[in-house]
Amino acid sequence: MQWNHEHSVLTSAIQEAGAEALRRAKDGFEIFTKPDQSPVTSADLAVNDILQARLLGQFPDDGWLSEESPDTAARLSASRVWVIDPIDGTKAFIRRESEFCISVALVEQSRPILAAIFNPSTGELYTARRGQGLHLNGVPVLKTDALSCPQPIVALGQAEIHSGRFKPVVEQLDARTMHSIAWAIARAASGAIHGVMTFELPHEWDVAAGVLMLEEAGGSACDGAGQPLQFNRPTPRFQGFFATASGFPGRLISQILNLPQTSLI
Repeated sequence: MQWNHEHSVLTSAIQEAGAEALRRAKDGFEIFTKPDQSPVTSADLAVNDILQARLLGQFPDDGWLSEESPDTAARLSASRVWVIDPIDGTKAFIRRESEFCISVALVEQSRPILAAIFNPSTGELYTARRGQGLHLNGVPVLKTDALSCPQPIVALGQAEIHSGRFKPVVEQLDARTMHSIAWAIARAASGAIHGVMTFELPHEWDVAAGVLMLEEAGGSACDGAGQPLQFNRPTPRFQGFFATASGFPGRLISQILNLPQTSLI
């Protein structure tokens, strides 16, 4: 089976990193403010250090793109690149809420080929390898082509819910607030919800792992213009992001993509 060694190293590293995040959540952590005014904690940095040591220690020729590491052009010439969000949902982590996760993808030729998303609070570890399906804690997640409820459950950013941006379609949705986009995509891949949508500007590390999981579960994702997503680009950010599970109504996707797309930030 392809990427067996990478999968083994990744699952071990992400669980070690998750244990460290939980330890710091219990024992305490420092909070810093980044230049963009978003918070980062000493737990984010510790998780990043563990993942970088374990993954690049085993695969030193691979590139590295992480929210909590300085970005360099060296990754652009690497044949494979690890794309990392050490803690997605840092604000939830700070509040000791369970909606945060560690998200890791291995990208090759602009596409994720291996992914893991781990929620240390719940013990849920989603993994995927291209062409080999989605797994939860090592057990295959069965694909489904039908929605589990009359209205699609869709995760939206809190600012977008309050802005009324989705008002033209909101009566057709069961909108839920998301605190971690990576965790929301994993839940969409597993069938717990049906879509994840934002007109904001997510980074590659926010969505790379989840996109592979969604695709392996029969869903799809695109940018705000409806175009396919490519990873390990010079500017690792997308103009909007829309992910839908298999069976999501096509007419509703078209309506949403035609909404005004001016960013709120």
